[in-house]
Amino acid sequence: MRYRLTFVAGLALGYVLGTKAGRERYEQLMKSARQVAQNPAVRNTAETAAQQSRQFAGKAYHAVSDRVGDHVPDSVAQRVRTLRERNTNGSRSDDWGTSDT
Repeated sequence: MRYRLTFVAGLALGYVLGTKAGRERYEQLMKSARQVAQNPAVRNTAETAAQQSRQFAGKAYHAVSDRVGDHVPDSVAQRVRTLRERNTNGSRSDDWGTSDT
């Protein structure tokens, strides 16, 4: 599904960049894209997909952790624990004081 979406986005971008219709067609496409993005059904679906992917990532993390176990060097394990604690505490800034917002 992700590859299809990427393909369609690339196709749309190629059309917009390669079209001879000019600015008017570009504005028309952008208006349509905004309407789709602001559609409540699309937003709900995107949020549901994001939640499911987070759950899947958590399950995958635990499955890998159970299998890898003590085979990970302590320095790597400590760094992962630090990052997980930082994300669960709500602090999203990195070591340099910047954030991803």
